[in-house]
Amino acid sequence: MHKKKRISVLIIVCVALAAVGVLGWFLACIFEGEPPHITVEPLPEFLASSQKLVIQVEDKNRGLRRLKISLDQEGRKISILERKFPFKGILNREGVHTFKTEVLIDPRKLSLAQGRVDLYARVWDYSRRNGGDGNLSVSHQKLSVDTVPPAIRVISRLHYINMGGTGLVIYRVSSDTDQSGVFVNKYFFPGFPATSGKEEGTRVCYFAIPQDMVTQPSLYLWAKDKAGNRSTTTFNYHIRKRKFRTERMNISDAFILKVLPYFSFYPLDPNATLLEKFLKINNDLRKKNTAFFHELLKKSSPEKLWDGPWVGLKNAAAMARFGDRRRYYYKGKLVDKQVHLGLDLASLAHSDVPASNSGRVVFAGRLGIYGQTVIIDHGQGLASSYSHLSNIAIAVGGTVQKGDTIGQTGQTGLAGGDHLHFGVLVDGIFVNPEEWWDKHWIRDNISKKLALLR
Repeated sequence: MHKKKRISVLIIVCVALAAVGVLGWFLACIFEGEPPHITVEPLPEFLASSQKLVIQVEDKNRGLRRLKISLDQEGRKISILERKFPFKGILNREGVHTFKTEVLIDPRKLSLAQGRVDLYARVWDYSRRNGGDGNLSVSHQKLSVDTVPPAIRVISRLHYINMGGTGLVIYRVSSDTDQSGVFVNKYFFPGFPATSGKEEGTRVCYFAIPQDMVTQPSLYLWAKDKAGNRSTTTFNYHIRKRKFRTERMNISDAFILKVLPYFSFYPLDPNATLLEKFLKINNDLRKKNTAFFHELLKKSSPEKLWDGPWVGLKNAAAMARFGDRRRYYYKGKLVDKQVHLGLDLASLAHSDVPASNSGRVVFAGRLGIYGQTVIIDHGQGLASSYSHLSNIAIAVGGTVQKGDTIGQTGQTGLAGGDHLHFGVLVDGIFVNPEEWWDKHWIRDNISKKLALLR
């Protein structure tokens, strides 16, 4: 009898403990303390125009109860989105545990004032904590409303540019401007802070009129602030048309055999004909070299490093000019067309090559069809190149003064004889170098405008 009582008591105790355990588990579930998870993307620093935000909330335990997105600006509270989620099933296991939505915030439609606004995203779960209100997660982001575009004002007046040549415009932008410059059709040329003058926001911008533009290009100034607002304005300019020469280039097997050994670094089909190998070099490698110039010179020094008219190779004769339309003939048949983007200058073999003006060496080495090449950055988007050298006397990172010897002429690369291929570039685009040797052109088109900064 006593044994049966003990068993009965033991059963009762076990049932009681189980009931207590179930009750404890149940209470732990409904009073769980883990807050929901919330993400808001993107989290912009500025509101300039209509902005789409992606909101995602999640609660793996009791499930989502309520979501609220709002803006707060100087005490004014603006509701953007409110959503309540139903409670379904035992312990809300069939309720909503993950939710994703998009909201659109338009500062103009919401009549937001310029300046700070606070974005709040709040989400509650179905926990019985906090007096039954549930656990709360809050995402808070400080934004700046800026819908006013930056201001641009042109300072320089007369802008006469030759086709294939260089132009310079002086202008002023408001203090909120983050980026500015000149567009020539699709080409963008960045402006740089003026290194002299007292007026804040003054910019100088060198730009090119590419030699291959077949129609009159459209030029305009452009500015963008940190919020993404953009402004454009026109300026007075006149583009002088220019007729470029046509040059016949006769290609022989002897010439190809002469230059091919230099291009052992470049992958060529061993089964290709001599002409096919030449055309691959003259086309594919040339395009890669042109892209290299453009990419390399995107990071020009913001300061003007040059001064006065530029100098050239002494006692040199021009063998080919900038913009020459070259027609390549092989055994009397036209096989290729290219444009010559520099000046070919011939003097005595292995003549000393002077730096055309002061600057910083940004490249010194082998460069495809151009052979041994030196590239000098003269600041604010201007650069010069010296190609087909037999020897290079300077190193990357070094500075040079106008007239310093940078190497000697040669016939490396795709050169038929000893000469210097000299180029001038604006933001990686080749322009006519002869302008930069002309002291009258520099005075009328560059120096007079820079004098406006004093």
